[in-house]
Amino acid sequence: MNPASLPPEMVLASSNPGKLAEFARLLQGSGLGTALLSQGSLGIGDADETGLSFVENAIIKARHAAKQSGLPALADDSGLMVDALHGAPGVYSARFAGPEADAAANNALLLWKLQEVPEPARTACFRCCIVYVRRHDDPLPLIAEAGWCGTILEEPTGGQGFGYDPLFWVPDHGCSAAQLEMAEKNRISHRGQAMARMAQLLMQL
Repeated sequence: MNPASLPPEMVLASSNPGKLAEFARLLQGSGLGTALLSQGSLGIGDADETGLSFVENAIIKARHAAKQSGLPALADDSGLMVDALHGAPGVYSARFAGPEADAAANNALLLWKLQEVPEPARTACFRCCIVYVRRHDDPLPLIAEAGWCGTILEEPTGGQGFGYDPLFWVPDHGCSAAQLEMAEKNRISHRGQAMARMAQLLMQL
């Protein structure tokens, strides 16, 4: 399949404006020529994320968005896995501090849980799984995964990005994820890497 044969629109299974903006930039940079609509703009609510892994949750969200919209759907499930917390918050990253928690509350809880953990032991990785379904009952979803490793700071630093970005230190760049230029973040982040792999899969579909 070449880019011209891809659907003109697909729905992103998220109502998060930060995630929509990031995915739109990544998709635009891939050259696939497909417009991305948020499920929120179509009046579609969030799916119940009952999976125990990033892959399961991404598939659940993609199928839900495709069924409700009638469009092909793209979904991701991503999160932060902290070694000192045995992989937590993991699939519960977005609701670490509770179902209605915002990023500030999640970051505050993470810092509280790590307050006695010394710097060398504050290692962590972001993980991302992206799923594409042609329709809600697609028997062969496309799946792309990637990771991005660093350490957790003792206080938020930087004003870019969203979620845990202000606490995620990127050793190779000597700054937090929230201090990276957007183009560079899109290139090296877990989501950027996974989206690049997904773009390749779509081109080869």
